Amino acid sequence: MSMPRPLLHCSLPALALLLLGGCGNDTHPFYQGYVEGDYVYVASSEAGRLDALAVKRGQQVAADAPLFTLEATRERAARDEASAQLAAATAQLEDIATGKRPEEVDVSRAQLAQAEAASRRSAAQLQRDTAQFRIGGIARAQLEDSREQAQSDAARVRELRAQLEVANLPGRQDQRRAQAAQVEAARATLAQAEWTLAQKQLGAPAAGQVFDTMYRVGEWVPAGSPVVSLLPPGNIKVRFFVPETVVGALKVGQQATLRCDGCGDPIPVHIDFVSNQAEYTPPVIYSRESRSKLVYMVEARPTPEAATRLHPGQPVEATLQ
Repeated sequence: MSMPRPLLHCSLPALALLLLGGCGNDTHPFYQGYVEGDYVYVASSEAGRLDALAVKRGQQVAADAPLFTLEATRERAARDEASAQLAAATAQLEDIATGKRPEEVDVSRAQLAQAEAASRRSAAQLQRDTAQFRIGGIARAQLEDSREQAQSDAARVRELRAQLEVANLPGRQDQRRAQAAQVEAARATLAQAEWTLAQKQLGAPAAGQVFDTMYRVGEWVPAGSPVVSLLPPGNIKVRFFVPETVVGALKVGQQATLRCDGCGDPIPVHIDFVSNQAEYTPPVIYSRESRSKLVYMVEARPTPEAATRLHPGQPVEATLQ
């Protein structure tokens, strides 16, 4: 008389984190786990009132798509001021490099012409007075006055000629270098102002799903506080737990497959992390047979295309290959 075969029961809660290998008569044990996401929190380095929120929860966005805009009146004014300062510094540098303006040079030429005419008159007067002094027609004092006037007018001519030559020269090298440094400082100030203004309107750093929004339009957003959280497909991963009898054979890069309710065909994943720290099985699946066993956490990632079929918190069953 044959003895009846005992039934093998496997009681797993729907949200259990650990797989019980060897349930039923399946020759391919599976390990239960769950889906998790590494969220990207998008925040501005500047504080401000939330003026516009371009996305909503659950929306799929492309890379660089606008996410939100903060009030930026002060930052725009700072950008405009920095732009004006750069324009002024650049114009001053160009002015130094070209010397005086043509109108100023024309004034110097006219002054030189007047001085040359006065010098010619005083030179002619000196010649006449010298001749008169020789014949005793004038006193020595008058001759000395004529000589001093002629020398003064000649010196004035030399002075104006030198000024005209200087007017045609560019600024001194040290002065030009100093002004060039002012231009670079103004350009750096403008770049900083533009960067600060850009922080008031941020886009998506990568394509993905808008998981949540933390503020409503009109609310004050502190600096560094996330406004939108994104979940790119490449940031979706799966965590499952294997017993110590299995962990030694696992390798990073090893392939596995996932099954989950409503996911359709099995989803291929590759293992990218195997914990070297043992954990006790979660209390939710304590039993007389398993409560003393140790398990190890394993993380695996699907391809970005397959990741869209998974959702954080979703229970899955992993089968090793």
